[in-house]
Amino acid sequence: MDRNTVIGLLLITAIIIGFTIYNRPSQEQIAEQQRLRDSIALAETQRAEVLNKAEIESDTFSGEVAQIEHGNNISNFFSAGSTQVSDNSDSLNTIADPSQAEELIVLENDKVRLVLNTKGGSIQSAQLKEYLHYLGDSLFLFENKEEARFNLELFNRNSVRLSTEDEYFTPIKSANDNSVIMRLQQSADQYIDFVYTLPEDEYMMDFDIRVVGMRSGLHPESLTNFRLNWEQKIRQQEKGRAFENRYSRIHYKYDKQDVNKLSESKTDKKELSDPVKWIAFKDQYFSLIIIGEKPFNNTLLSSELLPDAEYIKDYKAEVWSPVEVSPDGDLISAGFKYYFGPVHYNTLKAYDDGVSSSSDKLELEEIVHLGYKWLSWVNKWFVIPMFNFFLTLDWSMGLIILILTLIVKIIISPLTYKSYMSSAKMRVLRPQIQDIEKKFPGKEQDMMMKRQQATMELYNKAGVSPMSGCLPMVIQMPVLLALFFFFPSAIELRQQSFLWADDLSTYDSIISWTGNIPLITKYIGNHISIFCLLMTVTNVIYARYNMAAMDTGQQTMPGMKSMPIFMSVFMFFFLNSYPSGLTYYYFLSTLITIIITTIMKKVIDEERILAQLEANKKKPKKKKSGFMARLEEAQKLQEKQAREQAKKNAKR
Repeated sequence: MDRNTVIGLLLITAIIIGFTIYNRPSQEQIAEQQRLRDSIALAETQRAEVLNKAEIESDTFSGEVAQIEHGNNISNFFSAGSTQVSDNSDSLNTIADPSQAEELIVLENDKVRLVLNTKGGSIQSAQLKEYLHYLGDSLFLFENKEEARFNLELFNRNSVRLSTEDEYFTPIKSANDNSVIMRLQQSADQYIDFVYTLPEDEYMMDFDIRVVGMRSGLHPESLTNFRLNWEQKIRQQEKGRAFENRYSRIHYKYDKQDVNKLSESKTDKKELSDPVKWIAFKDQYFSLIIIGEKPFNNTLLSSELLPDAEYIKDYKAEVWSPVEVSPDGDLISAGFKYYFGPVHYNTLKAYDDGVSSSSDKLELEEIVHLGYKWLSWVNKWFVIPMFNFFLTLDWSMGLIILILTLIVKIIISPLTYKSYMSSAKMRVLRPQIQDIEKKFPGKEQDMMMKRQQATMELYNKAGVSPMSGCLPMVIQMPVLLALFFFFPSAIELRQQSFLWADDLSTYDSIISWTGNIPLITKYIGNHISIFCLLMTVTNVIYARYNMAAMDTGQQTMPGMKSMPIFMSVFMFFFLNSYPSGLTYYYFLSTLITIIITTIMKKVIDEERILAQLEANKKKPKKKKSGFMARLEEAQKLQEKQAREQAKKNAKR
């Protein structure tokens, strides 16, 4: 191991250690987290002891005792603040037995229909009215309590726990029907409110939790933070389950910091000690987002892959949410916002309109997967604005993709032209390259070095750079890669048909089958995408055409000539399950490239190019470029090493 390697490893180790030390929680944070865990553990232990005692004493009358226990649970919880209870006989008491019937309350606008259940006071169903399931049914993010769960846990000063998901609330509707209060009430002076407010024409809903008349009765932890649990099973909403699974994940944003995510490819779990501003339960095109008015503390997130045919993942979030206490101490509250809606870039970005400070922005649009950070700017500042403009023209989606492809080709056409000219210059020098091959035949190392050196000398005299054709291709790669990420994330393509494809956001499967075919099903699924097949055919044609055009007469490594064709076929297996909108774009892009290349070949005079190169040879020898000089120096060094090695072998 040389000196530079050792120094590099030491520097990397030092950086990792320094980063670990810098990011570890402080002793105060560790103590606070441990205090919270100890308090919860104590409350759970005491609760378990009470329940075990009740079970022992109620073996013969379990049904009756269960009913008494349910009522006493609320009574026991509120009794810790009994000094505040009013003796008013007209006060509303909502203590209910377990057999109390559930009541469903509807909140809706033109975009969202929410169903609230009086048992637990939470949202039981969320429907997006502007969208449909891929089978044509109404689209529900969730539809019952088995699919979605919300729970507020509070502890009184006697460590009695109240879990709201087991209690029955009383609904109080507003006059304009856009707001509902779910109230769990012990008396006129003591109650818990869940307040839901859904504005018109909005995906975002306000949600407030208010605890009234319990300051003296609550455990100190519940006076500073509410313990909340959210859980949701993610339904399969799209035809391509495997592909939808790749784009379904939990996103979260640290307060005044970047957006992060859990793994989408495996079961994942994270405990976050830093404050978290929001949490998003996302599938490919839709999301439930929970935003705290104050950042969440001590957040625990988990994402589990589900084998169930109806669901793809199970998301869970457990958080401590900071509260506000009114000056008189009578009201303890926390505010939130719920987003039930599409994963649409402009819709999500609009929630930061008017926010001047970058650190205060929600940045909800970051859940739209537009590629890596160094690449996503192409989609944000170029592709999306242009795409949205075409949408305003009310054109078909197939036509929009065609126009988008043409514009991209026009923009990168100067690079395409430069790349073609570079290959043309090397192509017209092919006879001279072949002469060099004849002059230095064989596969011996010294002959190969002389052949390579002579070729570089020829290129230098003629003013040709082998790298000039590669650079334009590298420059245009960000645009091509950006579109690879754009199409699978563009909800605008969802359920938009074109030709035989009934949904451009998923694969077009004119040819499909059932059952498992060894190897075939594993790599391409139980279908063949026609657009993907057309893309592959055009890529093979272009690869063969390009190989002939790029043949400079130089010897190449075995198998290199067939590599472009192999890669074209490989892309079929890779992209067969991708959205047909993407493979349609690639098909058009390659087809247009073939047309442009054919036109260039007919228009550009290669004899004139050769004459110019011959004239360059007669000009005074120019100073070699840095790249060519380094390449020539490397060749000389390699040739010298080869000669020395040959001498050593001869002596043996």
